[in-house]
Amino acid sequence: MEADSESFMRGPRPLGVVIKLGTSSIVDEKSHEPLLSILTLIVETAVKLRKDGHRVIIVSSGAIGVGLRRMDVEKRPKHLSKLQALAAIGQCRLMSLWDSLFNHLRQPIAQILLTRNDIADRSRYLNAQRTINELLDMGVIPIVNENDTLAVSEIKFGDNDTLSAVTAAMVHADLLFLMTDVDCLYDKNPRTNPDAQPIEVVEDISSLVADVSTAGSSLGTGGMSTKIVAARLATSAGVTTVITKSSNPGNIVNIVKYIQSSRSPSSPSKSGSDSEEGDTPEIMSSSTSSLKKPAIPLHTRFLPSPHPVRDRYFWILHGLRPHGTLFIDTGCYKALLNKAGLLPVGVVDVEGTFHQQEAVRICVVDKKHPGQQPQEVGRCLTNYSSAEVSRIKGKHTSEIPGLLGYMDSEYVAQRESISFFSGFHGGGVSRPVTPVGSGVNLAGMVTPKRRGAGTPAQEERRFEAEDKELEEEGLVMRGKKEEGQQVRFVEEVKIVGEEGK
Repeated sequence: MEADSESFMRGPRPLGVVIKLGTSSIVDEKSHEPLLSILTLIVETAVKLRKDGHRVIIVSSGAIGVGLRRMDVEKRPKHLSKLQALAAIGQCRLMSLWDSLFNHLRQPIAQILLTRNDIADRSRYLNAQRTINELLDMGVIPIVNENDTLAVSEIKFGDNDTLSAVTAAMVHADLLFLMTDVDCLYDKNPRTNPDAQPIEVVEDISSLVADVSTAGSSLGTGGMSTKIVAARLATSAGVTTVITKSSNPGNIVNIVKYIQSSRSPSSPSKSGSDSEEGDTPEIMSSSTSSLKKPAIPLHTRFLPSPHPVRDRYFWILHGLRPHGTLFIDTGCYKALLNKAGLLPVGVVDVEGTFHQQEAVRICVVDKKHPGQQPQEVGRCLTNYSSAEVSRIKGKHTSEIPGLLGYMDSEYVAQRESISFFSGFHGGGVSRPVTPVGSGVNLAGMVTPKRRGAGTPAQEERRFEAEDKELEEEGLVMRGKKEEGQQVRFVEEVKIVGEEGK
């Protein structure tokens, strides 16, 4: 109780805040001139949040838009090489502009450019996480953008809404602000329907009924639909996501204060500590506090999952592109939910071409109802290639050496390399452990062992070493992870193809 009183006297805890700005918030759609009035307010807002103790990251689009202005090009070109050239020209001028504006307030900034390849590679993912951590510890505001100069369609995020959600999840941020040209989501298009009603709080995105007809600008790649996708991804990682108007960035400070005041100082977290699982719902609740809250600007707030997926499990689900599909039977699926590894005998079929340690989908086939479509329930990293799995599927472990001439592992996939979507984890699934398996290096990638593996005790010690490494260096925004914290799995984010581009 004394600890709670002491925490109350110290005031609300600082939050990790990610602010995403689209191209239309940075440059004028027609003249391509920088919108200095909005940029100045964003800078003042970010510095104000920093002075209040919050840790701030900006995800900034606009490199191509600024490049268009510099080269006096009227329309966004369609050829990839020209777009990449304009991005190279515009990125340095964009960062120069940010640096000049922040320098007036003596706030240092840093540039971080990412592609999907940087997220898909586990070592690079952790390095990016640690770099951002160090910058925030130094009092620097990182400015993140996609590396459009190098990225092609295969390794692009597609839009910076998705990039901002991945960044927020990577650093365990508390809040993600998606700045747009409307105040919030509406149930109808407010431009054509005067009776359109604002949607202020969204608890379940899957049941959301809203108008998403607002497309992105002619300079950008996103739209309202991509923001919904980003919100789904971020909330699954425990990040509260806010959609609000970019022309009034001062709203961010008021919304942050409102959310902080929504915390009930008399209600400790479930675990009695500042653990992640106890903290997130407490920060988000908009009805638990009887204290008078400050006036709040109009916005839409997506509440986070009460059981967020983070770190390696988030990376398996959302950081990697699946290269194929493993079809398993219902008995195998139930065994996986009970923390077993994926054995060959449970694999019904294989689809696609993949190699060892590549991500694949996991789909459940109900043999009792052959007419039903297989249901995707998760993702995993495989110990065998598609050709090898095709030969050993449905077989017992003892038959693997005779079929392949060797046995990398008795499992097609280790249990710790399997992650399930929300609604498919059976509830109460904590950190999985496979009894015997392949080695895991400290970068988090599973490395197959030829001709055998360690004992269960050795494997458990190895995984404990990996967890300790992640705890010491990987948790950026929230601090240390509490012992015994459970990890739950969330639903897949379906990326909206070219919609809004």
